[in-house]
Amino acid sequence: MGRTYSGPFGIAPMGVSSLSGYRGDLALAKAAEAAGIPMAISAASLIRMEEIAEAAPGVWYQAYLPPDAADVSALLKRVAAAGIGTFVITVDSSVVPSRENNVRNGYKTPLRPSLKLAWDGITHPGWAIGTFLRTFAQHGMPYFENADAGRGAPLLSSLAVRDFSGRERLSWAQLEQVRREWTGKLVLKGILHPQDAIRARDTGADAIVVSNHGGRQLDHALSPMRALPRVVAAVPDMPVMIDGGFWRGTDILKALGLGAAFVFLGRPFNYAATVAG
Repeated sequence: MGRTYSGPFGIAPMGVSSLSGYRGDLALAKAAEAAGIPMAISAASLIRMEEIAEAAPGVWYQAYLPPDAADVSALLKRVAAAGIGTFVITVDSSVVPSRENNVRNGYKTPLRPSLKLAWDGITHPGWAIGTFLRTFAQHGMPYFENADAGRGAPLLSSLAVRDFSGRERLSWAQLEQVRREWTGKLVLKGILHPQDAIRARDTGADAIVVSNHGGRQLDHALSPMRALPRVVAAVPDMPVMIDGGFWRGTDILKALGLGAAFVFLGRPFNYAATVAG
């Protein structure tokens, strides 16, 4: 998309990264900027995009589009005003899934106090003191800062569910609106079918990301690596990137061998920021 990076991989958007590692979004963005690779700010992040973009001017922004056209326009204006030049729309998770692993481990949004959460904090004092309590002490209650044009709900509020509702109205008409109003680079993330890749290109997308949302969104979804060759063949004239389940350098090499222009990794970088800042 008109830029050369120092490596063929970048950091994928990850929600609430600042809950796993202290100021996680900033840590990831600064590391990516220093390394010469891209990092995408998640719509579900807890640090304002303006603060992240100031610290790392090369960041991208990933959106779950709000349902109303006026809200979409306002969000686009905010992202542009922050100096961010690449707008990524996630298209594979407009309907909230039943994540059974989260049912088992007790994680939910909004985060609610519980005996299990208290026990986890007691048995992980480094995280409880160094991340959770430190965040509250130095920055106050975390908010979902980047879901819309304005500030979202606090982390420990039932309004967080409301803030991410209505995304199931995602449509090609919304994507056409974004293309009309957004003058920067536009990426669609979550494409698995060649025909969707063709329509994305014809709608005006500058690139796509082949993805199944890390395998967390829909049972039995096609692996991005299996979908990749057909998608690349369908749109040979645009960059086809990929993410979802990439953990190591050999994974990246396999994707490049199958035609990917670029690879995004999420959790390995999130874990690294959690362990070592």
